[in-house]
Amino acid sequence: MSNTAAPIPLSVITGFLGSGKTTLLNQLLRDRSLQNTAIIINEFGDVGIDHLLVETADEGIIELSDGCLCCTVRGDLVDTLIQLLERVDVDGHSSIERIIVETTGLADPVPILHVIMAHPLLVERIRLDGVIVLLDAVNGDSTLDNHPEAVKQVAMADRIVVSKSELQADKLTVDKLVARAGEINPAALILDPVEKPVSAAQLLECGLYNPNSKSLDVNRWLRDEAIKTAGHDHHHHDVNRHDASIRAFTLTHDKPIDASAIRSFLDLLQSAHGPQLLRMKGIVQTSENPQQPLVIHAVQQLLHPLANLAEWPDDDHRTRLVIITKNLSKDFVTRLFDAFIGRVATDTPDRAALEQNPLAVPGFSGEPL
Repeated sequence: MSNTAAPIPLSVITGFLGSGKTTLLNQLLRDRSLQNTAIIINEFGDVGIDHLLVETADEGIIELSDGCLCCTVRGDLVDTLIQLLERVDVDGHSSIERIIVETTGLADPVPILHVIMAHPLLVERIRLDGVIVLLDAVNGDSTLDNHPEAVKQVAMADRIVVSKSELQADKLTVDKLVARAGEINPAALILDPVEKPVSAAQLLECGLYNPNSKSLDVNRWLRDEAIKTAGHDHHHHDVNRHDASIRAFTLTHDKPIDASAIRSFLDLLQSAHGPQLLRMKGIVQTSENPQQPLVIHAVQQLLHPLANLAEWPDDDHRTRLVIITKNLSKDFVTRLFDAFIGRVATDTPDRAALEQNPLAVPGFSGEPL
């Protein structure tokens, strides 16, 4: 299966049980700009698409009257995606411009992101756009207290949609929930449909780049200023609240970095502490190609294929890495980063020693909390 067309952007809609994923999906599908969209869901019966009028059904792929395709996940997401792409190739559905995956309420988004970023067949045909998370204004706070997977969903989101706020009479409760979500993930854009209707344009195109312009909206994508404002690495949460282990921070550098150094940093961070690295997004100025920034996008142990932009999208040419971790401190990651880029500090370990044996260096062994 090969194709020279531009990769199809894929968005993931997730959120805890009852948070309103299906309602949001139906709302999106009414948007005329998403007519050429393929929807992948875990169980077809969970999604009401009566307004779209089913025309045909064939082997788990439903063709809708507006030109969309709706697929069911039958066992393995990889098989479903490959089946969809084969149908696109064979049947000439070249008009499919986007894929949306709706997960179950208990789903960890990481395996889906791994599929898109690592599978050799899919990585050429599909690009990960972003993760959209629904957060229930009525039950959201207790859900975050009692279900670590819900905290992880919020921590990995690019967009957080506060659902059911019209059912929550106490606006202060909604405001506190929004503040809590912002503390867990200050890099995410938080939207409340009640205050302002949510459009497809707000939710989508939050990934690596806009394929129409071939450029990267750094301010929207990285949102590093939001992280700085939040001061997120200083925790004031109750120790019994699960989100106290989540940290979000930005690493910056104002000089070009050797490409091999940034690759070594990424390799070591992911190989030694991958499970604690929830998301990393960034843009790097390399010494070898300073005018064409390198785009970084990682989820745990997996790194999206590195790519250079044709040019800098704005006047800020600094290296900027936004990192969201679980039980991994900013100080630890910063010292590791400094060691590889040559930024010297009194307690920064030697880069050569790290490359030879990263766990033997003082301060870099054990649990880096």
